Amino acid sequence: MCGIGGLIYTPGTQPCSESVLQRMVQALGHRGPNGVHIARLGRADMVHTRLAIIDLEGGDQPLTSGDGTLVANGEIYNDPQIRQQIGPDHFQTGSDCESPLLLWERNGSTYTRGLRGMYAIGLYDKAQQELLLSRDPFGIKPLYFTEFSGGIAFASEPAPLIASGLAPRAIAPAVRDELLQLQFTTGWETIFPGIQRVMPGETLRINQGRILDRQRQSPIPASAPLFTSEAEALNQLDIALMDSVHAHERSDVPFGLFLSGGIDSACLLTAMNRLPSTTPLRTWTAVFDAPGAADEAEAAEALAQHAHAQHETLRITADMVWQHLPAIVACMDDPVADYAIIPTWFLAQKAVQDVTVILSGEGGDELFCGYGRYRTASRPWWKGRRRMWRRGIFDNMNILRHHPAHWRDGIAAAEMAGADAQTPLSRLQAVDIAEWLPNDLLIKLDRCLMAHGLEGRTPLLDPIVAQTAWRLPDSMRLHDGKGKWLLRKWLQQHNSAARPFAPKQGFTVPIGTWIRQKGAYLGDLVARQECIAEIARPDRVKALFRAADNRRTGAAAWTLLFYALWHRTHIRNLPPEGDVFSALSQ
Repeated sequence: MCGIGGLIYTPGTQPCSESVLQRMVQALGHRGPNGVHIARLGRADMVHTRLAIIDLEGGDQPLTSGDGTLVANGEIYNDPQIRQQIGPDHFQTGSDCESPLLLWERNGSTYTRGLRGMYAIGLYDKAQQELLLSRDPFGIKPLYFTEFSGGIAFASEPAPLIASGLAPRAIAPAVRDELLQLQFTTGWETIFPGIQRVMPGETLRINQGRILDRQRQSPIPASAPLFTSEAEALNQLDIALMDSVHAHERSDVPFGLFLSGGIDSACLLTAMNRLPSTTPLRTWTAVFDAPGAADEAEAAEALAQHAHAQHETLRITADMVWQHLPAIVACMDDPVADYAIIPTWFLAQKAVQDVTVILSGEGGDELFCGYGRYRTASRPWWKGRRRMWRRGIFDNMNILRHHPAHWRDGIAAAEMAGADAQTPLSRLQAVDIAEWLPNDLLIKLDRCLMAHGLEGRTPLLDPIVAQTAWRLPDSMRLHDGKGKWLLRKWLQQHNSAARPFAPKQGFTVPIGTWIRQKGAYLGDLVARQECIAEIARPDRVKALFRAADNRRTGAAAWTLLFYALWHRTHIRNLPPEGDVFSALSQ
């Protein structure tokens, strides 16, 4: 797990100065506290900051073989199998990131088809003066690039591209409007003009500073026969889950699990507890110190006790949030206004004291049909069918100066792309897998954990698990009004302490309650920010914060607070120092 970056130059262009690379490295430093390396390769440069997970002594990057030089951020879970196929004598290190390099020597630009894992890779072919940029099919690991006057630069985050002076510190208004309405942004374009995402599953082939080819590998398996027997489906799910969790536990450093009272993390805990281990499991749960806040601590503690795990419950208070929110928002350089960044950041801050790798349950809702929106969007029209992502956060609130006109275009494109999915529910899931999952949930997990030098792994987002999930008929995804039906049945079968069919409490952060407690003061501070006055009417912003007493107004107030803090760090380039109130007073 690391930070990567680099440049490839157009012919006749002088390579950049060492200071450009040093600024890039400095901006990537939080992603790799265990080592820094820079390779100057003539027509290309590569940088790497390392968080050591596999082969602690010998896994430094860049890795080189023949004409190829590679920097990678991620984990290759089928590395042992690849080594066996190629022959162990061909490998120089124990690093799992050497496998992609040797696959490339044999298969060229299609090398990622042989990988099982999460990864963002930059691979330079010195003979051809060609750069490949590749990202795993689910988009678990991030990768960005920008074109500049001398070629193309890439990095694990947008911030290094800006800090190095290769991309402007500016706002794309249409993408900003999408952020305000959705809480995340879709597709290739980021909020920074000129900085694009390498899309999930993409491999870009770049030569002479130009993109020659874009190949893409889907995370969704090709159509396969649907299961006709629940018993057969449960057996295949058991095989897939155990295989995936076993692979995701491979590590030369301690690991643990973020545990809620929900289905996904309970399934991971159950699988981890069934695998042999010489050390106790470590688990962490967050709860919120606010009136009426959802509290799954008791359920999580019962699960942890049954698994004989060493468990900690972290109580998050309003004072903690106000003190650390500028730093929390600052780590979201590709902005995601999802208030789940708050518990994720605090849990990472706590867990890194004891472990370096965290397993987490992202992907369970998308693959196994867990969201309530799937139920309402799949109904017949006469039973109240409602389109997913149909309403933006600021719709009908009369707060923004100009109502965003095209904020839903990215979602609409994903709906068109998923139209050939094989069942009605899978078409809805395909939209979330294409946009919500990589551009909200996985960015949140990556940035909040990497801010503390912690690696996040998602065993439910595995090709073997996805293959099983995509073979489920709709009746095994959604049954008796409950989503994730087969996961619930599996959990019922393998964990007597779990209550998989109990009503879900949810994991809602009480941000509206906390905002309301500081409403008048906080609303005045937010309203006076130039970036807010540019997009919203200050008097209505103040009124919104004073009335943040329900889910809609709370979400709108939070989104403006997030944007004000984000803009302060990433556009005004001010350090995220002090608490919320002192930061916004400057």
